[in-house]
Amino acid sequence: MPTYQYRCEKCGEAFEHVEHLAEHQSVRLRCPKCGSEAVQHVPTPFVAKTSRKS
Repeated sequence: MPTYQYRCEKCGEAFEHVEHLAEHQSVRLRCPKCGSEAVQHVPTPFVAKTSRKS
């Protein structure tokens, strides 16, 4: 299961949440610090490691 990063628009708290791909579009999260529902998904950069050399 992927881990998604979120940021609260009210207090600025950054936090992570583990969720299924299917529930990512419909999940309703609350900020763990202030309880606000005004949270926004933060795109996370990733690196794909392969066994082939370029």
